[in-house]
Amino acid sequence: MTRDYKKSQNFLRSPQIAMMLVGHTNIKKNDFTLDIGAGSGVFTYALSKKSAQVLAIENDKSAVQKLRNNTKDLANVKIFAGDFFSFDLSKLPSDYKICSNIPFHLSSPILKRLANTKNQPAAIYLILQKQFARKLMANDRHFTSILGAQIYPFYDIKIKKPLQKTDFTPPPAVDTVFLEMKRREQPLVKHKINYEKMIEDLFTDNEKFKRAVDNTKFTDLKPSQLTGREWLEIFGTRCSKADK
Repeated sequence: MTRDYKKSQNFLRSPQIAMMLVGHTNIKKNDFTLDIGAGSGVFTYALSKKSAQVLAIENDKSAVQKLRNNTKDLANVKIFAGDFFSFDLSKLPSDYKICSNIPFHLSSPILKRLANTKNQPAAIYLILQKQFARKLMANDRHFTSILGAQIYPFYDIKIKKPLQKTDFTPPPAVDTVFLEMKRREQPLVKHKINYEKMIEDLFTDNEKFKRAVDNTKFTDLKPSQLTGREWLEIFGTRCSKADK
């Protein structure tokens, strides 16, 4: 499926801002990094100075030409001129990392793909809308999305840095942040598919959720109010009942 990468994308104003953000990551000199929706290559350039190899993915033909011109002298940069959703992630090293300024309207499908691929990245750094990013963090009592609850056992997520609207061109209409997702050394659940299905079922079916939390300390809460640890507790209880 071809996606429109121009829609809802605000580009970083300068390579200096990109360099500063890369400095807030755990990307090292021997890393393979991926820049999704690379545009003219502002993040790509910064990554080329901090990592061993960079693969820049860009779908828009006019942007690809600018990207080629801006990175032609960078020996450690390769370009995939095409749709990220058609790119084979299994070809990448198992410890690859992502650092990107992705289109806001593709934030959820991009993260879903990264979370569900067999070759999950070791770390993900993304510029996101603040509201969307907050919903991904299931580590305290606030509104958490289905995706945030599903990702929790596999990634430790935190906001590394709030960004200014003046950091972008054009300036975004919403607040933005630089988000870090670091893959856990050991997932907190063994049965990923069963856990993710439980989250989807209990988020989308109120009656199922009520039955699942009946006579528990979660009775007065909504699915979006539960922390990641509490979801793991519910999942463990359901697994125990299924084994009996």
